Amino acid sequence: MKFKLDENIGHRGVTFLKSAGHEVSTVREEGLGGEADERIIRAAIFEERALITLDHDFGQVIRFPPEGTHGIVILELPSHPTVDSLLTRLQEFLAVLQTRPLENELWIVEPGRIRIHQRDTEEFT
Repeated sequence: MKFKLDENIGHRGVTFLKSAGHEVSTVREEGLGGEADERIIRAAIFEERALITLDHDFGQVIRFPPEGTHGIVILELPSHPTVDSLLTRLQEFLAVLQTRPLENELWIVEPGRIRIHQRDTEEFT
């Protein structure tokens, strides 16, 4: 799958996803660091990539509707995040990704569960 990683996810996240066989580009690589969230989501849509971020602003479905995207993934990390907590969230995300498509959905990956926002419904797995 093709992913765009927001600037708040470091090189270990990139390496992890690439080693799992995914195509990854980053906001920083494309010179979009510090750009408005709207510009970042438009770039992800244009490039046909799912966006992976730590930024909770992308969970505002009125502002960033997941419909028409290849998916939006928000990783929930503890208040004092570690590389291990990031990699664990990515592992949990990839495990569910094997069972259902991400396109047109917002996934919030929390410890032990993923909240999936779909049009007019919310489902918990």
